[in-house]
Amino acid sequence: MIYLQLFISYLKIGFFGFGGGYAMLSLIQNEVVVQNAWMTNAEFTDIVAISQMTPGPIAINSATYVGYTVAGFWGSVVATVSVCLPALTLMILITRFFLLLRDNRYVKGLIAGMRPVVIGMIGAAALLLMFPSSKEGASFIDGWSWVLFIGAMVASYKKVNPILLIVLSAILGIAIYWVPTII
Repeated sequence: MIYLQLFISYLKIGFFGFGGGYAMLSLIQNEVVVQNAWMTNAEFTDIVAISQMTPGPIAINSATYVGYTVAGFWGSVVATVSVCLPALTLMILITRFFLLLRDNRYVKGLIAGMRPVVIGMIGAAALLLMFPSSKEGASFIDGWSWVLFIGAMVASYKKVNPILLIVLSAILGIAIYWVPTII
């Protein structure tokens, strides 16, 4: 039964997750945390962080991690395949016709209309991660999180290498959150 739930949840995410992985985060969070209560918002946020740092699309990585957390190896296979299935099917169909229809005014209108929605979904995902509305209460974000966030934004704006940012954030995270607990 859990495999069927994973399959249906991630199939929905795959069909309606326009705009890539970041835009899908709000859909994934709704299915995983709110609808099915497979994990808490803090656990989901940890999975998102790991999914961002590992190679590959964030939606597929998070599907693999959530599936594994919920139902082990086969759960990760089911979630990963079901989140990829709609995109694979649609891309095979669309690529056959897009080159013929790319100058069509309806297709241009469709694409122009989807752009602001995708940006809104990415913003919603960011807000859900920063200010979760969960049963566990307050956000997990503290003052140090804001300092790291602002520092990463400034460094990104100044074109600092993203790999260096990831490594530095890991080192700072260890220094801020782990070292004080062992002292």
